Amino acid sequence: MIWQLDFWLMLILIAAAVTALEVRDLLAAVGVLTGYSFLMALLFAELGAPDVALTEAALGAGLTGVFLLVALAFLDRRSED
Repeated sequence: MIWQLDFWLMLILIAAAVTALEVRDLLAAVGVLTGYSFLMALLFAELGAPDVALTEAALGAGLTGVFLLVALAFLDRRSED
């Protein structure tokens, strides 16, 4: 484990989470959340949990991103407020 890599991944993860909460465009929020999930998979892999990393990449970044995009097709793309 390289603590500097863990540190920077955690900072980027916090920034991605705050960005996903602050962005007004739902398509951009889905993209940021998918990127967040991919970064979590990288962090899990670096911490020595490849099974958890593969599950996070497949379900978190892949399948959940697709489900959110399908749900977004039924909603308005931009926030009203």
